[in-house]
Amino acid sequence: MIVLGIDPGTATTGYGLVRDAENGPEVVAYGALLTPAGAPMPERLVLLYQQLQAVIAQHRPVTGAVEKLFFQKNVSTAMTVGQARGVALLAMAQAGLTIGEYTPRDVKQAVAGYGAADKRQMQGMVQAVLNLAELPRPDDAADALAVAICHLHSARLKALIG
Repeated sequence: MIVLGIDPGTATTGYGLVRDAENGPEVVAYGALLTPAGAPMPERLVLLYQQLQAVIAQHRPVTGAVEKLFFQKNVSTAMTVGQARGVALLAMAQAGLTIGEYTPRDVKQAVAGYGAADKRQMQGMVQAVLNLAELPRPDDAADALAVAICHLHSARLKALIG
């Protein structure tokens, strides 16, 4: 089973694909989808949607997950991230993927075993869990891989519980 994890953003959306392998999670691909900063928001969202469709078509994940929106101060940033998140949910739903949604704390708990893990700890755990030679870059891709690992762990747990 291949899982697609998404860390949404309008300028940069991280994606990570992880396979459920016999010896644990295994990386399939990861990267960042970029949109031009000066472009109007509708155009950026269309570009993001098209890029996500291409990733899904190329790797054929069965399921996907997106980080839930969390913000403390900057409402305008939260709004644009929410728009990118909606595009990601739409692309996955139209491709027929089952979809999970997780808070940042859920992802940190599942990957690092500590819900308040910092970015460096998370990147190190993603690297260790996926047996990567170096830290995954950019940060958005590392975050997306963490979301995919969280979703994979959640799917395993649900299968065990029944």
